[in-house]
Amino acid sequence: GMGFERYVEYMLDVPMYFVSREGRFIDAAGQSFRDFLAGRLPALLGERPTIRDWEDHLTTAFPEVRMKRFLEMRGADGGPWRRICALPALWVGLLYNASSLEGAWELVQDWSATERSNLLHDVNRHGFRARIRGMTVGELAGRVLEISRAGLAARNRVDDAGRSEEVHLEPLHKLVEQGKTAAEVMLEAYETRWRQNVDPVFSEYAY
Repeated sequence: GMGFERYVEYMLDVPMYFVSREGRFIDAAGQSFRDFLAGRLPALLGERPTIRDWEDHLTTAFPEVRMKRFLEMRGADGGPWRRICALPALWVGLLYNASSLEGAWELVQDWSATERSNLLHDVNRHGFRARIRGMTVGELAGRVLEISRAGLAARNRVDDAGRSEEVHLEPLHKLVEQGKTAAEVMLEAYETRWRQNVDPVFSEYAY
């Protein structure tokens, strides 16, 4: 049921942070954009928002998927250079091919909101070992990668070396095959190679 109108309604109820006026940031923390539309914003009583105010407000919400002039997938934000193309490749493979999109939807279409919320919580604690509907997230990730790979193969976009976009999924396949999340790989490096020193993260994960 999600669409543009529903997203706007959602954003109207996301508490505000600020209003920008003539280079100043006016504190509107916790206040309502609905009230702002009606001229009842406590920080600027009697004033109504401009489209720029709305654009600013849209940047202050942090859902897993944020709507801009495109869909911003935020769940895997950051990472090393070698994986920088993996996230867009994954989503292109899933969303830009009708068969892959249908296959991905079949995996999750009957999950309840509670199950999705619980899974998000469990993944943060247990990584690939988290479970839903009798399977681990590692198993689920493998299936999602195969669906995405098929979508990229169907697009058949190749580089000068003749490699398709599937090559960008290889770092993700490696993580799934190892059974270790990116966080676990980093923690393992911290405890061993990095000798409990965080400084190497700035060289190994810089891009």
